[in-house]
Amino acid sequence: MKVLVIEDNRDIAANIADYLEPKGHVLDFAATGPHGLKLALSERYDVIVLDIMLPGLNGMEVCRRLRNEGSNDVPVLMLTARDQLDDKLEGFQAGADDYLVKPFSVKELEVRLQALIKRGSFHTPRTLIVGDLQYDPQTLAATRAGELLELNPVQRKVLELLMRNTHRVVTREELEHHIWGDTLPDNDVLRMHIYSLRNVVDKPFSNKLIQTIHGSGYRLVAEPSTQ
Repeated sequence: MKVLVIEDNRDIAANIADYLEPKGHVLDFAATGPHGLKLALSERYDVIVLDIMLPGLNGMEVCRRLRNEGSNDVPVLMLTARDQLDDKLEGFQAGADDYLVKPFSVKELEVRLQALIKRGSFHTPRTLIVGDLQYDPQTLAATRAGELLELNPVQRKVLELLMRNTHRVVTREELEHHIWGDTLPDNDVLRMHIYSLRNVVDKPFSNKLIQTIHGSGYRLVAEPSTQ
């Protein structure tokens, strides 16, 4: 499973990593609320471990924004020292799926995370929709105005990231990291992929969805664009 751990206590984060990574699980880490939210909105995870007391943005607000801004249904387990009923209720109201109180067993943490993923697998995957454009991350099928779009793997990655973040501008750096990770191409390959994606998604249609925000990145919008 691919897990995002948003936890500012290095010892706790290291303990989780030491237990889960040798078992083949892939982990990303964030030590602040803003960084964790950024990763949660820009990457795909099977489950998120979220501390409440975080610098910059507390876990409750991270969870709320993840649900409201990202329309993201990834399971969230809140990890915290708070054990009062009101605190737990607030966490669930913010959009958390489970709650584990510190100190905790990493073995129990793994079992709970796997249960959350298994539970979520029975739900119908969320289809991303922007205007008349639809994309299903499970089947990889994309349509616009009912017409099937032929996309290659890189185009699908770009399109999905843009569709998950219509509330903001997605920077070039985010897109490049999303596609190639830390091994970035030497030249401006991203521009060519955006051009080819526009040829499929926008060129045959009067309403242009993909906007270039000069000096910043790209954004997908449902409203007509003159760009």
